[in-house]
Amino acid sequence: MTNCCSKQETASGAGIILFTAITASAVCVFRLQAREAAKREKIKNAKNAAFYKLQQNQRSSLNEIVPLSKESSPKGTLLNDVKIDQVYLWEVEHLSKKFQSEAPEGFVNLMQGTDYNSIPAPKTAPAFLKSFSSHDDSRHSDDDEDDRVGTSYNELIETNECILADIVRKPGMHGRTKAFIRAGPRKVLHFNPKTVNAAIVTCGGLCPGLNNVIREITNSLIFMYGIKGKVYGIRGGYKGFYDPAYAPIELTPELVEDIHHRGGTVLSSSRGGFDLEKILGFIERMNIKQLYVIGGDGTHRGAFRIHEGCLEKGMNVAVAGIPKTIDNDVDHIDRSFGFQSAVEAAQDAIRCAKVEASCNLPNGVGIVKLMGRSAGFIAAFATLGSGDVDLCLVPEVPTVLEGEIGCLPHIYKRVKQKGYAVIVVAEGAGEEILGTSTDTDASGNKKLPPIGQFMKKATEKYFEKMGETATVKYIDPSYMIRSVPANAADSLYCSQLAQNAVHGAMAGFTGFSVGLCKDKMVLLPIPNLVATSPRMMRTNGRTWERVLATTRQPNTVPFDV
Repeated sequence: MTNCCSKQETASGAGIILFTAITASAVCVFRLQAREAAKREKIKNAKNAAFYKLQQNQRSSLNEIVPLSKESSPKGTLLNDVKIDQVYLWEVEHLSKKFQSEAPEGFVNLMQGTDYNSIPAPKTAPAFLKSFSSHDDSRHSDDDEDDRVGTSYNELIETNECILADIVRKPGMHGRTKAFIRAGPRKVLHFNPKTVNAAIVTCGGLCPGLNNVIREITNSLIFMYGIKGKVYGIRGGYKGFYDPAYAPIELTPELVEDIHHRGGTVLSSSRGGFDLEKILGFIERMNIKQLYVIGGDGTHRGAFRIHEGCLEKGMNVAVAGIPKTIDNDVDHIDRSFGFQSAVEAAQDAIRCAKVEASCNLPNGVGIVKLMGRSAGFIAAFATLGSGDVDLCLVPEVPTVLEGEIGCLPHIYKRVKQKGYAVIVVAEGAGEEILGTSTDTDASGNKKLPPIGQFMKKATEKYFEKMGETATVKYIDPSYMIRSVPANAADSLYCSQLAQNAVHGAMAGFTGFSVGLCKDKMVLLPIPNLVATSPRMMRTNGRTWERVLATTRQPNTVPFDV
């Protein structure tokens, strides 16, 4: 009897202790929540006060400026013969047409990772009590959807919000124009951030800014959308999906924190290696919900095949592309990322060529070969950015060596005028002279003849023909200009591309690429993007016209082209 009472008292005492501990922990958690609520209110008031002070200051300094209200009539002359009355939207496929949304009902799209909670629940608190803490990682739970911490987007993109493609209008011109879907965050998501696993792959040649895009995709998924799955980096291009020698790595904010300061790609890259069934097998096995493919027009064609394969197999996967080409030859977009950095890096080579040409006697000539397989954008823009170039040869413009419009007589004349000359030549120029190779690389690109070396010998021979000697120095910085880190302008552009690719994928768009069109971020259907890629520079356009004005070289383009 005594033992029985003793056991009951012991059990009762243990129950009281447990109840007291639970109650104390609960009280502690609720106090922490109250402190957090007070902290949020304090932050809100501080923001309002700071913003009000800023507005008052701006009003006092700009009190004479009267803003145009929405009801006011626009200033200017109404043009009756300039109009747009038909807009054709390039639609991007949406997963909602074949799959139900995975996002919780009533889910509110807020920007995550901007308000940080520095007061976690006590480590000693029972597990079920930790779920009440505002620091809990499961912010997207259905029970606590309205209380999760986040910042509202300043603007959410509406259905059919678009960017007009043909913004130049002429009197009497037709009123038709195509339009692109405007990129940005949407109110409704297709994917539940709690269940998203993503993969990123870089294919083809290197380009400044690859690491910036990788970093920003990773951070956007984790911080802006708060995904709870993993972000996989696929190493070595498409073959990294299945080759055991290139095992994928998990990308985290800590891992990608400083990679944007380096050139190249931390994931490595390669050409070829596309195997659709093996790639789809990886996506299904790893439960990948979103695939981000960074590459040129060939890589994008592969990305679209992956998109089609996922739909055929009933896989609810968003496939997003980010255009990458050092040659700037992906059509429809204003420019590709890394292009400006490459043009900037090319300036060093041109300056070196000028020093070599001007300091070596007699008749110094410096030749710089730059990248540009089928498009001469890098050579043209590097020439314009330098101002020191006397001859620019590009694939789009015929190369004529001698005669009235020959480039060699022009160089000879420039050397006689100022003592030296500088030549910039794109790698794809002069095929009409050297012939077209039948050999191709792993991506199917034809191998190019050595135009730089050819121009060096041709220049030397021409001066010999004129009874003189030329001192010709040849510089080939091709791989140097594509392996540098992105400059500030490209870094910003890479961030915009990556963020909007994530916005599009989270909203459920698939089979699309993202780019800057008319200085606005848009989503482009991949088939339309690659149909006219690679693009070429217009030989009757303003860019080539400016090159001719800078170099004063003969124009070999017929006037009626």
